[in-house]
Formats: sequence, structure tokens, C-alpha cells
Amino acid sequence: MKTYEYVKAIIAELDHATSQNQAEGIENLITSIMSSEKVFVSGAGRSGLMGKSFAMRLMHMGINAFVTGETVTPAFTANDLLIVGTGSGKTESLLHMAEKAKDIGGTVATVTISPDSPIAETSDLILQLSGSPKDQTMGNKQTIQPMGSLFEQTLLLFYDAIILRIMEIKGLNTHNMYGNHANLE
Repeated sequence: MKTYEYVKAIIAELDHATSQNQAEGIENLITSIMSSEKVFVSGAGRSGLMGKSFAMRLMHMGINAFVTGETVTPAFTANDLLIVGTGSGKTESLLHMAEKAKDIGGTVATVTISPDSPIAETSDLILQLSGSPKDQTMGNKQTIQPMGSLFEQTLLLFYDAIILRIMEIKGLNTHNMYGNHANLE
């Protein structure tokens, strides 16, 4: 296959993966984001990278957003939200973090393939996405992509859709978000 054919195949997989209706779950997550004092975003590996991009956009909108594990991340409180992006829902470090956030009294949201996983079971909000890091399937259709790529791509798209919805709610656009963009580049 030529590279452009792979691109078309990936786009077709993303179209299939994003066709499930997540409107209620997304709106509930948006409500939690907008009502929380601080929003913490977490994930491991590539899912964590998708989370970092999401936290950056939340910050651009003036939301107090942080990536867990960074040296400048403040303390989590009962007024805060932890969003965990995890395909399997079993990553031990993320499970420990979700349990600790619950013990503190905060809200935990999980974006995952596995709604019955240990991390999802700890969560107040669960948003289920397509893809599988283990068996390379999405529903009953095989994915051509390696490991968790389909989930990670879908995660980024859903995070970006949430950003667009919050922008709409807050009356923001690209121009007025630049006030929070890094300027020491």
C-alpha cells in the first residue's frame, strides 16, 4: 500500500470509531470541567501525550488545567476534576491516582475503551471510545494500526471536540485564546 492509501484507511477507521453517539457523556464531562476549581489530566504513554495537548487547550481558554506528574502541578482537592485517558483502564499508576483523587473527595472522569475496567469502576464519569490496544479490533472490524493508535487518535479528536464545545459555550475564538498562549518562544 502507498502512504496516501494508509492515510485514507486511517481516516476511514477514525470515521467508524467516532460514529458512536457520545453526546451525553461529552456534555457531562464539559459540565464537570466548567464547574471544577482545577482540572487535572492524566494518561500514560501516547494517551498521556493526547492528555497534555488537551490540558494545554483548556489553559488557553482560561481554565485552571494541569498535567499530573509535572513539577508545577498543584495539590488536588475535593473541588477538582481528574480526567484519565486510558485504553485498557488497568494501568496501575493511573488506577492509584484515580483512587487517591476519590479518597480526597474530587471527581474522576475516565475516557477509555474499557468501561468495566478498574479505573472506570473508580470513576464518576465514563466516556467510552472505540479501539483496542490488545486485540487490534474496533467492534468486529480489524484495525490496520499498531497497538493503541486508533484509541489515541480518537482520544485526541474527542478532546478537541470538547475544546470546541467549551469555546462555543464561553464565546471564545482562536484570537481571544491567544492571550493565554506561550509568548516566550
